Amino acid sequence: MTTANKITLTRIAMIPFFIYFAAQPMLNVEEYKVGIFSFPTCTLIALILFCVASFTDFLDGYVARKYNQVTDFGKFVDPLADKLLVASALILFVEQKAMAGWMVCVILARELIITSLRVVAANKGVVMAATWTGKVKTCVQIGGIIIIYLHYIIFGAVADGESALYSIFAVRTEGDPVLIVVGWVVTLVTIYSGYDYLKKNWDLIKDGAVKAK
Repeated sequence: MTTANKITLTRIAMIPFFIYFAAQPMLNVEEYKVGIFSFPTCTLIALILFCVASFTDFLDGYVARKYNQVTDFGKFVDPLADKLLVASALILFVEQKAMAGWMVCVILARELIITSLRVVAANKGVVMAATWTGKVKTCVQIGGIIIIYLHYIIFGAVADGESALYSIFAVRTEGDPVLIVVGWVVTLVTIYSGYDYLKKNWDLIKDGAVKAK
């Protein structure tokens, strides 16, 4: 097994640990209501794991290209690992009320649609190259997730110092402007990326014709 593939598998192995820590309450509203303040340690650990896993996404691609380790296994597992990591974070955000459920549904729907389109293209011998919008989408999703985690960590750190102002805001996180803005930016960029892919590969859907490259 190549070094690049080992790095990818390491990222997949990190996902269950990330899910465990990310699933812990990022902000315990009931505790804040009664004046109990605790630093969100689990959220910090989840953020660290997410950042390390996201970095390995860059690392395995770099190693694969530099040392000519591009394999069919890597082409299949690498994007799968990325989607599992991001999807896990987004789904848990719904439970934590950090992102609207409909937004996550739209984001995941885009991923499923484009993945299905890639399967259709592969069956016809067409390789769908990653577009710049797809790369921007990935960066925005990862950046948005990191911002949300940082927001909760800073929020919890300040509240841990028993700030009355932040304890008041803590019970109103569902209307938090930071969460709203990040959610909309990630959702809109994801939608546009999906539109861009569908527009450039519409022939595959419309009449099954193999698109000339």
